[in-house]
Amino acid sequence: MNNRTSRSRLLAISLLFFSVAAAAGQGSPSPHVYRVEGEVDGVHDPSIIAQGGTWYLFGTATEQGPHAQLPMRCSNDLEHWKRCGAVFAGIPDWIQKESPETKDLWAPDISYFNEKYHVYYAFSAFGKNTSGIALVTNKTLDQSSRDFHWVDEGLVLKSLASDDFNAIDPNIVFDSTGTPWLSFGSFWSGIKMRRLDAASGKLSAQDGKVYSLASRERPENPAPAPPGLPADWQAIEAPFVVHHGDYYYLFVSFDLCCRGVKSNYRAVVGRSHDVTGPYVDADGKPMLHGGGTALLTGNARWFGPGGESILQQPGGDIIVFHAYDGETGHPFLQISTIDWTTGWPRAALEGDAGAGK
Repeated sequence: MNNRTSRSRLLAISLLFFSVAAAAGQGSPSPHVYRVEGEVDGVHDPSIIAQGGTWYLFGTATEQGPHAQLPMRCSNDLEHWKRCGAVFAGIPDWIQKESPETKDLWAPDISYFNEKYHVYYAFSAFGKNTSGIALVTNKTLDQSSRDFHWVDEGLVLKSLASDDFNAIDPNIVFDSTGTPWLSFGSFWSGIKMRRLDAASGKLSAQDGKVYSLASRERPENPAPAPPGLPADWQAIEAPFVVHHGDYYYLFVSFDLCCRGVKSNYRAVVGRSHDVTGPYVDADGKPMLHGGGTALLTGNARWFGPGGESILQQPGGDIIVFHAYDGETGHPFLQISTIDWTTGWPRAALEGDAGAGK
């Protein structure tokens, strides 16, 4: 065997090795974790969008006492962040009448269609399903523009104590035909979906079905709750659906947020060929029966990553979420790129082994 033949065979073997490694997910690039700084303490349930070279981040307020609702943060590079206003100065009067126990507006979801920015958000009393999802719109997010003005569009959907779902944590996705869908849900029987009307942004009059997307199984003899957590710690909430390639991907948060260093939130994902499901994880387990492929889990530095939102953009998709400082228990902003190499998303949080910087 001459040297040329030997080099050819070595090249062929090397190419085969890298092909197999890539197919197994071993050759795919590590997700890039952004080093965020500035006013990133207190970020909770973030949702992000870009306009005119600026990224705008919306979230749940975490301050105590009277404060503005649905705070906004701005960045020109995804790393340096500052507070740049809020959607509401306080809770709208109609919500205070509809839900007197509401203390804060939760989990905003930002999208752009029909030449307007749409922020869907939730109101509720903590731990109850007498909740609602509402809508506010704006022609621009640039506060220096004469067109900047938030318009309260009112109620979109509500749940009652008699319902088996909870109308919080909204997210909008458009299917391949251009039809918008609203996913939502927390605890109770899990994640649901309703069809919307593209013109109004409200519920569709043509399809009133409540679609079930995901839930957590309740075993007859459940494992005891971790110390300091309630018996229903095996929760599911915070849905976010994106259309990527041949699939719709459903991201959700398992377990519990909002408990500082005791938070055990974690983000998982499943996929489906149809926006209304059925969604399954990488092992083929239906998400309606507790399935979910791990995406983000806590580490020694950060606890309870979740409340995730995804931004699909030409330069590469990113995921924004909150995680709790392992010492103070405060929620902080985290941002990671998403690697889709294997057909299943990969992301990371600060401190993960192998995470790119």
